[in-house]
Amino acid sequence: MTRVKRGVVSHKKHNKLLSLTRGYRGTRSRLVKVAREAALHAGEYAFHGRKRKKRDFRRLWITRISEAVRQEGISYSKLIASLIKKNIRLDRKILSDLVLNDPQTFKKIVEEAKN
Repeated sequence: MTRVKRGVVSHKKHNKLLSLTRGYRGTRSRLVKVAREAALHAGEYAFHGRKRKKRDFRRLWITRISEAVRQEGISYSKLIASLIKKNIRLDRKILSDLVLNDPQTFKKIVEEAKN
């Protein structure tokens, strides 16, 4: 059986890994073993960050809506309960967008929810 030399394959794998960690500080972007660990951790942080982003945006939307609704003399929880009861199906993202970009429409929705 002939001998198989794997230097080319190893170098390809190493270069691919090092290209993933380009821009990291110190040996995390230069040494293969350290770079492998750094890339694994970066992947974990990215995964958790994607989940975290959804939570953060929902909190932001709720805060915006709550502040705008307080100025109309009603609480956030009462607004949401009233919207559900009256079958007005607008999610928090849309309501938050209305607060920023179309306050008149948002006021009409709040008035509809109050009645």
